[in-house]
Amino acid sequence: MFELLKTDPQSKARLGRLTTSRGDIDTPAFMPVGTQATVKAMDHRELLECGSQIILGNTYHLAIRPGMDIMRKAGGLHRFMNWKLPILTDSGGFQVFSLAKIRKIQAHGVAFRSHLDGSPLFLGPKESMAIQRTIGSDIAMVFDQCPAHDVPLPEMEAAVERTLQWAEICREQERAPHQQVFGIVQGGNQASLREACAKALVALDFDGYAVGGVSVGETEPEMMEAVDQTEPYLPPEKPRYAMGLGTPAQLVELVARGIDLFDCVLPTRVARNGTAFTKHGSISIKAGREKENWEPIEPDCTCYACQNFTRAYIRHLLNVGEILGLRLLSLHNTHLYLDVMKKVREAIAAGRFAEFRARFKATYVPTERIRAQRAQHTKMKPHHPSITQPPDQATDR
Repeated sequence: MFELLKTDPQSKARLGRLTTSRGDIDTPAFMPVGTQATVKAMDHRELLECGSQIILGNTYHLAIRPGMDIMRKAGGLHRFMNWKLPILTDSGGFQVFSLAKIRKIQAHGVAFRSHLDGSPLFLGPKESMAIQRTIGSDIAMVFDQCPAHDVPLPEMEAAVERTLQWAEICREQERAPHQQVFGIVQGGNQASLREACAKALVALDFDGYAVGGVSVGETEPEMMEAVDQTEPYLPPEKPRYAMGLGTPAQLVELVARGIDLFDCVLPTRVARNGTAFTKHGSISIKAGREKENWEPIEPDCTCYACQNFTRAYIRHLLNVGEILGLRLLSLHNTHLYLDVMKKVREAIAAGRFAEFRARFKATYVPTERIRAQRAQHTKMKPHHPSITQPPDQATDR
């Protein structure tokens, strides 16, 4: 059940509450990604302290390892990983179309080979829903075809038609107790296809709806356009989910476009490369300029990493390969994402979202702009051999 609590008069931002049998999710909300029954480098206590109300798991990966025999014996994913709050599971469709190098699309699903050992596999709407039923997720996603953003129009039309056919099959399948099912809108950047797909899915009356086919190689303006093409045709009384998105700044802009739920691997993925997100943009903690920086990652951040450790110390951990370094960065980045969503909810509730959005947009500098500014600054500085920067100091990595 989804309750719409308040709307922003100057945008499409919404304050809501999504109710599941394992707890409520205050929206807009970010879902940390726990693809293989864990949010990488983080334990449950840390996720709860960061404010996570729901996490994401993945049908494809869990079906391969540990497999559904183990999942059945464990009593489902919640018991297997001892996570007591809600879980949303992706259908596995994105992984089939992104990881499988050899695949054959058929009327009832996709035959492909495992990305691990090349063994033959088959996944379709019935199989995906059966796996998600065994997993016991609180929210299951329909099995869809997620094409690249630049495929020819006939291929995009075929993908939308197949997505709708598979959605009908998913709708008919048995569910786990109290399990909700969300439909996924495809259509690339074809406005007419997005509209037709959304209307057909709404007619099937799913519990919620997702904007699919984004973050698949398109530019940021194209991504925003795909959301803008989809949102008007989604019912206001149902939750909206933008799959696989995005940076903190993108999340704020997508909230303004009427989106309620988000997931993204970026917080923990970039942490493993030494990058931290802040409310002003991303920074490389591994960079040489942080070697003697005795400040936390972000001075006013309340996460455990920022309350206890300096950039210099975390940089040292990363450069000597200590696991604690990437754990601390993962914790900070996840906290940052969840805290941004908390502040978004507070701003909508107080009627200040427009002000919050403008301020966030003005102060958040995308990585590309940071690099361009540094490159320009370096180009303008006179060269002096005695003050040449070490290789890891010049730019973010």
